[in-house]
Amino acid sequence: MIFPFFTPMRFSRAVIGAFLAASLVLSPVATSPVSAAARGPDSLADVVDQVLDAVVNISASTTVSEQRSVQLPQLPPGSPFQDFFEEFFGPNGPNGQQGGGQGGGQRPQRKSSSLGSGFIIDSSGIVVTNNHVIADANEITVILTDGTRLKAELVGRDTKVDLAVLRVKSDKPLKSVKFGDSDKVRLGDWVVAIGNPFGLGGTVTTGIVSARNRDISDNSYGQYIQTDAAINKGNSGGPLFNLQGEVIGVNTAILSPTGGSIGIGFSVPSTMAKGVVEQLIQFGETRRGWLGVRIQNVDETIAESLGLGTARGALVADVDPKGPAKPAGIEAGDVILRFDGHDVKESKDLPRLVGQTAVGKTVEIVVMRKGKELTKTAKLERLQEAEKPAKIDESKSDKNLPAMSRKVAGMEVQPLSDELRKKFTVKDSVKGLIVTKVEPNSVAADKRIVAGDVIVEVQQEPATSPDALARRIETLKKDGKKSVLLLVSNAQGDTRFVAVSIE
Repeated sequence: MIFPFFTPMRFSRAVIGAFLAASLVLSPVATSPVSAAARGPDSLADVVDQVLDAVVNISASTTVSEQRSVQLPQLPPGSPFQDFFEEFFGPNGPNGQQGGGQGGGQRPQRKSSSLGSGFIIDSSGIVVTNNHVIADANEITVILTDGTRLKAELVGRDTKVDLAVLRVKSDKPLKSVKFGDSDKVRLGDWVVAIGNPFGLGGTVTTGIVSARNRDISDNSYGQYIQTDAAINKGNSGGPLFNLQGEVIGVNTAILSPTGGSIGIGFSVPSTMAKGVVEQLIQFGETRRGWLGVRIQNVDETIAESLGLGTARGALVADVDPKGPAKPAGIEAGDVILRFDGHDVKESKDLPRLVGQTAVGKTVEIVVMRKGKELTKTAKLERLQEAEKPAKIDESKSDKNLPAMSRKVAGMEVQPLSDELRKKFTVKDSVKGLIVTKVEPNSVAADKRIVAGDVIVEVQQEPATSPDALARRIETLKKDGKKSVLLLVSNAQGDTRFVAVSIE
């Protein structure tokens, strides 16, 4: 409401001040808890004081042979100087790569050093860092916050998750920190990173959790925490703390075109790191569970052909006859939906879940088979090779093929004969219909089916003849299906599922 006599010219400063004071008393402005929290904590000094002495610098030195390379001048053929340059500057000469420089002998050696970070998890001297910080190092030194240098020995390392455990000996108990529960971390939670960026020494940065379950590697074990807390070169192996002073991540990688932080850093979550570290301490190596299946991702076309509704789970392309999945009754074509009580949202989840499960543990596995959910029980064995995606062999030629064939979905198929087995080197154990030709730009070509592949199953039923295959596809069309699910094998017997559009 506007009052016409309220003009600044008619009131003294005292009157205006009294009026404003009364207004503030009568109409207080409330501070929202959300807006207060958004500003962050008033100070992180208490957290830093609590954990700083447990964070260490890692100095790793590697002795390498120095290689020398001399570019020989371009001389005309038959030049009298050719032998001279070859003798003295060629690969085997005293000044070449194989020579020893001054007077020959051994190559000169030099030390290559790297700096990283780590943290102490046991006062007896157990230190956690990244594997890439100490990889191939001849000497490893742990430097405490007070400048004390301690020689470290390697306890064990895991290249898949990029973690390593070191042991140092000290005359006095060392400050240590504990792992927290990264599963309880929420997006937007405040975090503190402490490390050794660019060799400057212990440095504190802060930020929030930007994302969870980031997949930044191809080893199928990546479920990293993403943070905008500054992580630079030298921070690798350092801890990511929550505000309780617990380690909820091990800083491992950054996404940056410059080598410096642009606000996208990644940490190994503590729930994964803790299990790896415990195994490295106990065994000196990691011992992951193994199910014995070869899997592939379920895309929308495969989900539609199997009646899954939405794309989910891990499709079993093949079962190792010597693995625990075989006696458990898991079959090729099964879609694994749950493993040991955890949902398998996509295929990359399964190797991670299996790998984190103890060897020898008996687990329940829920699979979808021909529209029905079944529960299987398997006792895990130790991983020798990780579950692999189905391999695709595209090296076969489609020239000079027998004339008899049936064209289906852009490919020509025939029953397997001895002649065709020999021509495409197909193993005797592979059964089905062989693909003799694939039309360019066809739906089969889009799915990378090539001449020499063998169709083993059609919609999870054996592929018996080209005519039967054609009839099955026509039936699926009449039933309103948009794609047909084929189990395809290459000549070596590696199988994969392919959903081919039939619209």
